[in-house]
Amino acid sequence: MSRASASHLTQLSLTSIPCDMLIDEHPLGMGIPETSQTPGSEWRTPLLHRFAALQEREEQVFLVLALVIGAFTGLTVVAFIVLTERLGMRLYPPGGSPWRRLLFPALGSLSIGYLLFRYFPYARGSGVPQTKAALYAREGRITLRTVLGKFFCTSATLACGIPLGREGPSVQVGAGIASVLGRLLGLRPEKVKALLPVGAAAAIAAAFNTPLAAVLFSLEEIVGDLHAPVLGSVVLASATSWMVLRLLLGNNPLFKVPQYQLVHPLEFAVYAVLGIAGGLVSVAFTKLLLGMRQRFLLLPGKTTWFQPVAGGLLVGAMGWFVPQVLGVGYSFVGDALNGTMALKLMFWLIVLKLLAVTVSYAAGNAGGIFGPSLFIGAMLGGTVGTFAHRFFPAYTATPGAYALVGMGAVFAGIVRAPMTSVLMIFEMTQDYAVIVPLMIANLVSLFIASRLQRKPIYEELASQDGIHLPTAETRQRQSQRQVITAMRAVTEALPSEITVQEALERVRSSSARTWLVIDRRGLAGVVNLPTLERESAADAARQLREIVDGRDFPHVHPDQGLNLALERMGANRIEILPVVSRADVHQLLGVVSLRDVLESYGVSQES
Repeated sequence: MSRASASHLTQLSLTSIPCDMLIDEHPLGMGIPETSQTPGSEWRTPLLHRFAALQEREEQVFLVLALVIGAFTGLTVVAFIVLTERLGMRLYPPGGSPWRRLLFPALGSLSIGYLLFRYFPYARGSGVPQTKAALYAREGRITLRTVLGKFFCTSATLACGIPLGREGPSVQVGAGIASVLGRLLGLRPEKVKALLPVGAAAAIAAAFNTPLAAVLFSLEEIVGDLHAPVLGSVVLASATSWMVLRLLLGNNPLFKVPQYQLVHPLEFAVYAVLGIAGGLVSVAFTKLLLGMRQRFLLLPGKTTWFQPVAGGLLVGAMGWFVPQVLGVGYSFVGDALNGTMALKLMFWLIVLKLLAVTVSYAAGNAGGIFGPSLFIGAMLGGTVGTFAHRFFPAYTATPGAYALVGMGAVFAGIVRAPMTSVLMIFEMTQDYAVIVPLMIANLVSLFIASRLQRKPIYEELASQDGIHLPTAETRQRQSQRQVITAMRAVTEALPSEITVQEALERVRSSSARTWLVIDRRGLAGVVNLPTLERESAADAARQLREIVDGRDFPHVHPDQGLNLALERMGANRIEILPVVSRADVHQLLGVVSLRDVLESYGVSQES
């Protein structure tokens, strides 16, 4: 297979795959490509191109833009908080009728589900995996439509009582504001991508009233590098957003908690037990959410618009009997932190909230998992603390202290951001004494969660949607030889509709022993000559689509190393690997062969 020009690849991709199949078909993109350009969606002349002096000072413009992003994001998050709370109070006034708790979640999830499906496909879900996908797979592009859709759809969803969080959506909104402003100014794609963690930090700073934890979360979770060059801009945007929040809503902490005090050193053992419980609950939450979401994704595409009502009906049924299940529930978290909630209610809220949140998220409602993880953690900690205080009153603190540590433990186990968890709880309480119990519980919870659920929840959510986010190891190998330097265009492929016998005849007449299989979605799999011969002996009339796995086949991404390509070729006994997009595993970008890899290292097979 000779090295071909890029035009051959474009021609094959557009002629072999229908245009509508080049558009994402998952909840992160149901039918509208995030990178598509529609009339009026892009500004004709970027501002930097109009002013040559600004274009020469891109670094200074970047810092000023960080201030602007922080201010705009702070205003947006404040509006988010006010709109959600006031609308929720109107729908669920104190002492309101039970029928409200049943009707509004169902009707709200149904109507918002249609809007998400029809107009705002990228506004579904949490917002954190979508932000990371924009950073690593979509050149930092988040459209203004997505920003507006995320803001209004999530506000309406949470106001209707769906028990998801507003912090994750705030991250996508903040990153979207950064992306829109960066592209408006005409910044280079690398600079636009660097703005996304800036907007994310500003959003978390305003949503939680924790500017330091916001900086750490943006670097720890979004970027994956605590020493990222964008640190200064992240700090600037976080501080600006926090100042806007303080000016408009006051410097009130998210939760008002009593002063923490360590009663006895034996308490550390109880905190370790709480860490174990937090890790197990985190794993149960993650596995249940991912499992149910996978089942919803397997349903026919035409059902997507009304799938969210499954969560609305469940939440409404639970809310009829237990109103505390509805909404984010931060006021009830405050009750647990202050030790005023009954043990039985806290225990049942762990179970009910876990089911309500996982079903609501899996069904496709707009909302995050930050808030629910804090809620479940507080109830878990309050339950453990109440038991401990009843049996060992002289050696343990009040249940509220354990509720506080439980919030951090479950957050660390689900989100896998332990340092952010510690710093966030510290900023909420302004109490240094809570740090050591938090570190103990977080470490134990993180250890158990990472052993029982290997991949973090955000990576798994993106993977379910066909988006392969780079791991920390991948990001550390940026200096090595990458696949993109050796990949070539695709010149030959087998349609998935032909039979095994027909495919075998084509393969035998060619010198290649490994072939790509394509269908109307794009790349469907990889097949080699021994597999075709074995399947032909069993049933030569079967179609190729029946013998390839369309969801799990060997492949690489352009930014991955050539050493990984060699490993996968050897493990699968093939000589050609498809190179696919991180945003869509079925989007074929090219191929890399064993010969290409060897030549990139200066090794010739003829020598």
